[in-house]
Amino acid sequence: MIVGEAPGFNEDMQGRPFVGQAGKMLDTLLSGIGLDRGDVYITNVLKCRPPQNRDPMPNEAAACAPYLTGQLKLVQPKVVIVLGRHALERLLPGHGPISRVRGQMVVRDGINYVPVYHPAAALHNGALVADLRADFEKVGRHVASIVQPVAPVAPVAPVTPVTPVTPPGQPEQLSLI
Repeated sequence: MIVGEAPGFNEDMQGRPFVGQAGKMLDTLLSGIGLDRGDVYITNVLKCRPPQNRDPMPNEAAACAPYLTGQLKLVQPKVVIVLGRHALERLLPGHGPISRVRGQMVVRDGINYVPVYHPAAALHNGALVADLRADFEKVGRHVASIVQPVAPVAPVAPVTPVTPVTPPGQPEQLSLI
């Protein structure tokens, strides 16, 4: 599972998370660790775009918290990639600044969280791109150590159809056709 901050303009227009430039970077980062969008559930702390794309207010995050909590319960992720400081503040309050905890796994309530820089931050500050790539490499290692491959299911033998037998003395059911 991936949790970001809030929808941007493109996300708000399309109703899907991470479809703009930050989404393209996220796709590239996921691809680098052998994943794609179909392998992860992507959501945001806020469910709608703040006015003028400003930082989320605490009351806005609080209003959306039940939705995020519900998503976590439904998805039951083994690993949550926490994108950026706003998602970090909401999911792991008190763990310090993103620059200090990025790339480290934090276990809370049986869920493994890995905070990383937000792709939008790396787009605005090119110096963060290398750190973000390194963090995603760590994410890949964390995921590989936690998520075990699903064993293939043995094929089930075909079932032989059973011909119904009419017990003696019972009338036979006739078809209408």
